[in-house]
Amino acid sequence: MLEMDTYTLHRRFDRIGRLIGDANMAKLFHSHVMIIGLGGVGSWTAESLARSGVGRLTLVDFDDICITNTNRQLHALSGMVGKKKAPVLAERMQKINPNAKIEAITKFYNFESSDELLSSRPDYIVDAIDNVTAKCHLLATCKEHSIRVISAGGSGGRMDPLKIQISDLAKTHTDPLFQQVRKVLRGKYGFPSDTDFGIPAVFSSEEPTHPVELKYDKGLGFKCVCPQGANEFHSCEKRNLIYGTASFVTGTFGLAMAGYVVRALLNDESQL
Repeated sequence: MLEMDTYTLHRRFDRIGRLIGDANMAKLFHSHVMIIGLGGVGSWTAESLARSGVGRLTLVDFDDICITNTNRQLHALSGMVGKKKAPVLAERMQKINPNAKIEAITKFYNFESSDELLSSRPDYIVDAIDNVTAKCHLLATCKEHSIRVISAGGSGGRMDPLKIQISDLAKTHTDPLFQQVRKVLRGKYGFPSDTDFGIPAVFSSEEPTHPVELKYDKGLGFKCVCPQGANEFHSCEKRNLIYGTASFVTGTFGLAMAGYVVRALLNDESQL
């Protein structure tokens, strides 16, 4: 458990401490960040925040680890398939910083769970949700209640990490996910049509590549192998398109989000 009344820099954070100094390290040790969605983007964000010294992390994801997560998600290791993402990643984060408070919540963010999940009023929320309805509700709720949030666009179908940018969500482009999100936020939640949203967003300016058909699995093509199978929140079979992914892109999304959050926690939001 993090000692909140005193600040002592442990040597495990010596190098980032030399970068930002004692006063800023104290800020990070006393900060609370919630990451919602622990996939190829969110898992890397959580890891970087833990390694940066953020003292309290809340990890939210209802999903199980699937073998297809292996190419891009930090908790997808041999022997982990079928386990819940949140507690597996929380255990990893606790090993990075034993003094941090790490909470794993195995719930799906939506209208029903929102009040409970956001009741702790984190200093920052990382939105790494890929469900449009849940994503829009979270962003609108954070905006309504003045909770700082950063949102991730679509990282699938891209190969060039140098095309990743951070901008206001209203100014993002070349991103089908954010295109849907903007439409819902404006139509359902009253977001402006001609000004910024005030929500930083990570996206790629690279046009997504259509998935290539693979020939393994006896030529049967794609089939869902998720350990929990189809459920009310997620079903591979119902998704219109499942893009290919690369860890060096999804990871860059996650690291960019972590960098933005750390700078924001240190009161430097001049990057937008």
